[in-house]
Amino acid sequence: MPDTLVRAVSLERAYGVGSAQVKAVDDATFSVEARDTIALLGPSGSGKSTLLHLIAGLDAPTSGSIEWPALGSRQDLRPGSVGVAFQGPSLLPPLTVAENVALPMILAGADEEEATAAARDLLHVFEVDTVANRLPEELSGGQSERVGIARAFSGSPRLVLADEPTGQQDVATGGRLLEAMVTEAVLGGAALVVATHDGAVAERLTSRWEMRDGTLRTEELTCSS
Repeated sequence: MPDTLVRAVSLERAYGVGSAQVKAVDDATFSVEARDTIALLGPSGSGKSTLLHLIAGLDAPTSGSIEWPALGSRQDLRPGSVGVAFQGPSLLPPLTVAENVALPMILAGADEEEATAAARDLLHVFEVDTVANRLPEELSGGQSERVGIARAFSGSPRLVLADEPTGQQDVATGGRLLEAMVTEAVLGGAALVVATHDGAVAERLTSRWEMRDGTLRTEELTCSS
């Protein structure tokens, strides 16, 4: 049987109190198995980012339960088991691109020289090796996005979460980027969850989840690629 990386039951994340309370995630039950590739669809404000943060252990639920059976406790998830590519800027300004990507490996105990070499390999995979020695402020939005994805794969995590990873790419580059993400996940035996509002992205993955006003619906798809 596949390893269950994430299991959630009646998961809820609410903000505010009383009549002003908003449920960003409302009664979500799901699991993520090893090697899953999942598209998390939904419009802006539907709760996709909040759900990713809960899965990553970056946020705690208001009620319900979430656990990581094959990964350990919430404190064990990073660096190492879970990689996250955020929607907004997340690179550390004082570090070069290569140093940003190497950092998760170094924090996990890898040799600095080996981590830097592995980081440069990832930058090549995601077509940003030519900016390896630049600082984040010297990057375009699309380059910064691809570097963030490379960092999410740093250290061969078992689960990679990406929030709108192709939002700043043209159609051709976005397609190559997503294919590279899927390939890296498959080669590394990792599960991949991609939050997107783009149906074309969803078609490249094998499962589809949909968020609407905080409510999660899951259904299985046959990959069309």
